[in-house]
Amino acid sequence: MNAPRRAATGGASHPSAGLIGVSLTLLSLALGSALTALGAIALRMARRVVTPAARIPNVRMVAVDAAAQTVRMERTADTELPGRYGLFTTGTLDYLRVGSVVGADDTTVTRKLLTHVPADASLAPDAAFSGWYFDEPEQLHLPFRTALIGAPSGPCPAWVFPAERESDVWVVQVHGRGTTRAETLRAVPVFHELGITSLVVSYRNDGEAPRSRTGTYALGATEWRDVDAAIAYARRNGARRVVLMGWSMGGAIALQADLQSPHRDVIAGLVLESPVVDWRTVLDYQARLLKLPPLVSGLARQMVGSDWGVPLVRSGAAIPFDRLDVVARADELRHPVLLLHSDDDGFVPADASRRLAAARPDLVRMETFTVARHTKLWNYDEDRWSEAIRSWVREQGLDRPAGD
Repeated sequence: MNAPRRAATGGASHPSAGLIGVSLTLLSLALGSALTALGAIALRMARRVVTPAARIPNVRMVAVDAAAQTVRMERTADTELPGRYGLFTTGTLDYLRVGSVVGADDTTVTRKLLTHVPADASLAPDAAFSGWYFDEPEQLHLPFRTALIGAPSGPCPAWVFPAERESDVWVVQVHGRGTTRAETLRAVPVFHELGITSLVVSYRNDGEAPRSRTGTYALGATEWRDVDAAIAYARRNGARRVVLMGWSMGGAIALQADLQSPHRDVIAGLVLESPVVDWRTVLDYQARLLKLPPLVSGLARQMVGSDWGVPLVRSGAAIPFDRLDVVARADELRHPVLLLHSDDDGFVPADASRRLAAARPDLVRMETFTVARHTKLWNYDEDRWSEAIRSWVREQGLDRPAGD
């Protein structure tokens, strides 16, 4: 009587075993789908890192009062900042300069217009708030000329603002990611006052200089060669000492030029505004802002920084994060550095700048701002920003002829 029962039991699947099998299959499918989704997110992030960014609207203008010459816009961490800024617009005018906040409520701020807007102007409500302020070299009311730098990527457009008196000191201005050379125009007047010629440059894939084969950024790993060509141009035109000033990603480019340029003998120092000193610190910070899990940001960095990820990212070459980490390479620095960074940068955290200053207190001076946010230190506190540069330049003896 028992034998048939044992045979039946042994020959049929237990119901719970079937349920477990189905559950494991579903779990495997769900896990696979989740990993696929995370991989897709990581790939999007990786491509975003190396793809030149187009300017996109980041603020909405609620009303423009032509009679009062004011503009009311959404209240954000940027639009409520004190100081002078710019608005990229579409319609009758493509750029507006704005001044101080003259009114605010819980959701909007009203700022004074410093660009005249006629009564019949028609402007789209979506705009891009900017720290540029100046968007054309003529707005500085200083003599300048255009130039083409013969760089490895091809002829790179530049502006030269000569010093009033003959000078052997030049400053090469290097703009940041997703911007053009106009971003750096704010710095020209203080160097002009100090008797220093300004060379405001472009570099590959920035929309003004030639496009590389892939059209992607190397985050400073290749762009420094175009800046090196600018140093050579300055040298051929009378520069015996060159200061590199880099803004945001331009800081990473300037640092790579300082570490690798065959013209290091004429580099006299660096001024870095809201700089990228270590890309891994920046990318991890950006991932946290986007609320992405560490798995995603780590995978994105591996894609960007590894040969196997190159075809996926379409970058042409792996990004050498170790080489771009200047905190780790701090002992290789040979020239004085002035770091200008805001504690609440909001895009490039000041952490790596602080670590670099701590690693090389013999060469690096850091001026820390608050509230100013990313590359808007001049806008927020022009007097302090300018004085920091003046005092540093004078301490290095760059406001005097060589040998004085």
